[in-house]
Amino acid sequence: MAYKGLVAAAFTLATLANAKPLNRRVACADGRSASNEVCCQLFPLVDIIQEKLFDGGECGEEVHESLRLTFHDAIGFSPTAGGGGADGSIIAFADTETAFHANGGIDEIVDAQTQFIADNNVTISPGDFIQLAGAVGVANCPGAPRIPYFFGRPAPKAASPDGMIPEPFDSVDKILARFSDAGFSSAEVIALLASHSVAAADTVDPTIPGTPFDSTPGLFDSQFFVEVQLKGTAFPGTPDNEGESKSPAAGEMRIQSDEALARDSRTACEWQSFVDNHDKLMSAFSDAMVKMSVLGHDIKDLVDCSEVIPETTPLPADAGPHLLPATTMDDIEQACADTPFPTLTALPGPATSIPPVPPS
Repeated sequence: MAYKGLVAAAFTLATLANAKPLNRRVACADGRSASNEVCCQLFPLVDIIQEKLFDGGECGEEVHESLRLTFHDAIGFSPTAGGGGADGSIIAFADTETAFHANGGIDEIVDAQTQFIADNNVTISPGDFIQLAGAVGVANCPGAPRIPYFFGRPAPKAASPDGMIPEPFDSVDKILARFSDAGFSSAEVIALLASHSVAAADTVDPTIPGTPFDSTPGLFDSQFFVEVQLKGTAFPGTPDNEGESKSPAAGEMRIQSDEALARDSRTACEWQSFVDNHDKLMSAFSDAMVKMSVLGHDIKDLVDCSEVIPETTPLPADAGPHLLPATTMDDIEQACADTPFPTLTALPGPATSIPPVPPS
């Protein structure tokens, strides 16, 4: 598209040089208040993001893709191999980075956000915008934490190197090594995978876009961690697809790397710990997301503008970890050697097909 080739210099950072948090709140022009005056410009931007990018505040396809983009931009960082981390290079150097194999399908949300930036005269850096959109979007999903947001990333200087983004068919060894190189523990890797609770696959099998990774893609809950632990059958359609694995239900997709991480001795117990501990899930995901969102930057050089992120809503009263209809605890593939899998009951009724996430 016309805006796809925008270079980093096209984005300016509307902030004060070396701005530091104030000891008292300041009044913004729209009547809201912030801990630092540079955050005031973000309130109206968040309103526009909610209205125009997220269809009035929905937890839908654009949210899923914006959350994916936060990771694909940020993980392009290595102390040895280079990369600017969460700097917006995936937008500023889109022609280069969207061509990476691991970024298949990411061009749609890159184009959408680039167009949004141009149409709405957004004057913050692309790195700031990507992480802002991700934090705002996930806040729309019931059960999600309110992720702290830090502002002030400079414009990116270069494209990320290729080969930095883990892929669905990578081994656990390769995934953990790549994350370790970027500074993440194995527990933090599993916490970040909570994003798959509100995610869907468009390109693993392009004939069935919008295929969710669990049965509740509109909720930030632990069902993803339950359902990946269920026995599965070959996913219908194209069983030889690269990166494709088994699914416990029709209409649902499980990728190989998720299945492997759920069953590896280094990560299985952490995976299982999220099944019946939603508070831990929210806290661990929030902490890991903040760490990812500032990769390549010194957080002391950024301004805490967390107050601009919308308040979140809790899970519905009837939500909670459960087995899928027509399954039992015998269908759980126990992998944690330390503690038994939490005892769950199945939803009533026969086995059903999980509907796809509709396009926005």
